[in-house]
Amino acid sequence: MTDLVELTISEALDGLAKKEFSSVELTKAHLAEMEKARELNAYVLETPEVALERAQKSDERRAQGKAGKMEGIPVGMKDLYCTKGVRTTACSHILDGFIPPYESTVSQKLEDAGSVMLGKTNMDEFAMGTANLTSYYGAVRNPYKDKTNPDKFLIPGGSSGGSAAAVAAGLCMAATGSDTGGSIRTPASFCGIVGCKPTYGRCSRWGMVAFASSLDQAGTMTRTVRDTAIMMGAMAGFDPKDSTSANIPVPDYEKALTGNVKGLKIGIPREYNPDKGLNSDVRHVWESMAEKLKAAGAEIVDISLPSTQYALPTYYLIAPAEASSNLARYDGVRFGLRVDGKSLDEMYTNTRTEGFGKEVKRRIMIGTCILLEGYYETCYLKAQKVRRLLCHEFAEAYKKVDVILAPAAPETAFGKDDDSTSDPLKMQLYDVFTVPSSLAGLPSVCVPAGTSDINGLPIGLQVIGNSFQEETILRVAGAIESMSGMPIRPLRMGGK
Repeated sequence: MTDLVELTISEALDGLAKKEFSSVELTKAHLAEMEKARELNAYVLETPEVALERAQKSDERRAQGKAGKMEGIPVGMKDLYCTKGVRTTACSHILDGFIPPYESTVSQKLEDAGSVMLGKTNMDEFAMGTANLTSYYGAVRNPYKDKTNPDKFLIPGGSSGGSAAAVAAGLCMAATGSDTGGSIRTPASFCGIVGCKPTYGRCSRWGMVAFASSLDQAGTMTRTVRDTAIMMGAMAGFDPKDSTSANIPVPDYEKALTGNVKGLKIGIPREYNPDKGLNSDVRHVWESMAEKLKAAGAEIVDISLPSTQYALPTYYLIAPAEASSNLARYDGVRFGLRVDGKSLDEMYTNTRTEGFGKEVKRRIMIGTCILLEGYYETCYLKAQKVRRLLCHEFAEAYKKVDVILAPAAPETAFGKDDDSTSDPLKMQLYDVFTVPSSLAGLPSVCVPAGTSDINGLPIGLQVIGNSFQEETILRVAGAIESMSGMPIRPLRMGGK
């Protein structure tokens, strides 16, 4: 029998149904793997007691013929999903010791579907970052190795880097992520897994620790497109507790995985192919996959999204403004860290000074400035107008094409100590391909499509669809997966 931690969700569900192994055995195998791979720092909190209790109950339900969509599947939970009775900090010092008295809708739906939570995965503090270097609990290590420098500490991408590393290394079968400007798709590309950001409103945001409310969206991180379809089916759906949740039926995503792209029109945006700034290996994988899709019967269409050049500055006006508002609630009075002072104002200042990290403070300051009188009209309102223009350009593009194919990141995973990691502007540029669809609230899935000839690291491509067209992007992603020849088995410590 295949090592249990190497199974995909669909394979594990088949094995559980055939009684080849139990959920308890599956869970114990992953807990053992987590213990061996702690140097990755993928988890900030392991919950073996919770996991084994849920696994035992899962086996009992299955024996009674009451198996759910994710029955018995071990998953990692990103640390910004509130979990009742289990510490949730969004990897920030300011939420030290916070134990939610309630469960987020997404984590509750996954539990109701039978999944087994192994622990809380590491992330950039309050989901602010591109490399998973801003976590209060330290950086996450990408399980992949650069073949030119195997000892190099590679980042997994952020903010969902802990989830991506855990899935890639076999420390869980799948994990939740969240995507504000690329926080699922960039780590998925860097770690060679499948990451899906659904349409804004498809999955409930209730119980998620907020960063930027008009951009944050729950999503999935898995090894295969089929696993993504299974997990999305369990997570998605209307939630009356979330005012931004869409009351739209959830289709059977697995049925969309036909492998057939014949007749589909796939757009290639010329603005995503700059003369400079795009790694040559990434460009080659992108162009090569477009040719393969064309050979499979798809029509490749050249399109233009002119406002793409304004997407990053627009995002970095809107997101910090919303963050400064959302993070005002952390004052040391109601929950989390409290650092006393001689007055109430001093207590606020001391708590927020010690509790927030450098990157979070930077974004709060920027956002607060943007919302000041004068700057609000000249910066924030103009950014919202550009956002609306970008949405219009995507809508016009989808009159000509079914999906858009683009890189997920401009290069492969880089080193923790590379020069770019100390330059906030350079770090922001890694989101250049993911931010536009986030601003438009569109669904996008990143799928491994090849590797770099230079360093052997994975390269992901993203398939962007029209609103609530997750079925179409998964259909195309499944075809890319079958054409890429990329492995779907997790990495072992020490190499592939």
